[in-house]
Amino acid sequence: MILLVIGTVIGSGIFLVPGIVLRPVGNNVPLALSIWLAGGLLSLLGALTYGELSAMKPRAGGLYVYIRDCFGPFPAFLFGWTLFLVTGTGTTATLAVAFGVYLGQIVPIVPWMAKLISLLMIAAITVVNVRGTRQSANLQNIATAIKVGGIVLMGIGLLWLGHRYHPASTPISSGMPMHSLLSGVGLALVSVLWAYEGWQYAAYSAGEAKNPQRNLPLAFLIGTGALIALYLFANIGYLAALGGPGVAASNRVAATAVAAVIGPGAAKMVALMILIAIVSAANSCVLTAPRVYFAMATDGVFFRRLAEIHPRFQTPAFAIIASSIWAALLAVTGTFEQLLTYVVFIGWTFYALAAGSIFVYRWRQPNAALPYRVPGYPWTPLIFIATVAAIVTNTIVAEPRRAAVGMGVVLAGAPAYIVWRKLNRQGATVEEGG
Repeated sequence: MILLVIGTVIGSGIFLVPGIVLRPVGNNVPLALSIWLAGGLLSLLGALTYGELSAMKPRAGGLYVYIRDCFGPFPAFLFGWTLFLVTGTGTTATLAVAFGVYLGQIVPIVPWMAKLISLLMIAAITVVNVRGTRQSANLQNIATAIKVGGIVLMGIGLLWLGHRYHPASTPISSGMPMHSLLSGVGLALVSVLWAYEGWQYAAYSAGEAKNPQRNLPLAFLIGTGALIALYLFANIGYLAALGGPGVAASNRVAATAVAAVIGPGAAKMVALMILIAIVSAANSCVLTAPRVYFAMATDGVFFRRLAEIHPRFQTPAFAIIASSIWAALLAVTGTFEQLLTYVVFIGWTFYALAAGSIFVYRWRQPNAALPYRVPGYPWTPLIFIATVAAIVTNTIVAEPRRAAVGMGVVLAGAPAYIVWRKLNRQGATVEEGG
């Protein structure tokens, strides 16, 4: 489970985002590193909270189950609807398209071949996940170990060979007006949180974890802590190779840094490492997110077929296949880019809502013997929820049109929810009558 947490998070973000984080804060290196740390600590607060929730309710579906139990079936459905329509499948589509792009840096391919390769990648990981959770977990563990080892070796090499960043000579203030600096911090934090996105996916597969009361909290704690260390280490390596201005000027900072200290040919090594990271992250999405659709279908608020378990492989095969087909359509049409832009901030709204479930569960069962209690309760979940609320509110105020479109996509699930609930009641009536 630890490798699942790490593997889901590390996609292409840490190889691309550091320059995007530095620029909005006026190339202030200490501030940018502090934002990476703050984003990691915020994720850790959420992960610690989810550790208690997943140990308390080790059920397939994770966040969907917590929201349903504590706030009702409708908001839970909207979470699952958004995950299927955009955030889960859109992430898989994004990774698939990125796979084709980065493969083109190693071998020459034309655009139509890149799209075909994206589809083949989705198909391959779909087959692996349909055939068995064990096979998928093995692929995940191997790919995650390779990419973590690659990041560590890259960081060591950049620190050893690079010499362009000296902390003592770095200005503490970027000279930006305070309002611009605060706005820049907000923009940089959003980019950092995107790079940390994915730690919550482990909760979706809680129902299949061995000894979940012990292993899930440990996975969230150790996995998120390891991610913070890896991301800070990689950023320091980039700075050693390129210096602050060099990192800020690059949108492909890992390739630029390696090329600077080793040579242009070494950039292909980075592309290969990113390809492995992409496969690992995409496999995690296909492994975990369909468990939410399976739980929804079991509750009668999604396609009934998605609640079926494959008789031979004992996996939610139809849920996996359905979500992969939709991800493939998003990848081919390119619509995932627009959808994710409008909806990604709403995903964090659901993460905060799921974290708030901890207060409801404890209120309902104040004397329950919990296998794991989140450290620092109630402040740990409260700080997480309050910070997420501030980020979401800032997005709504700063980009009201984007927020309105995103809310429209989510609320489009309301009619679908009504239809599925009605069909479920009719089906139950027919069975009783039969």
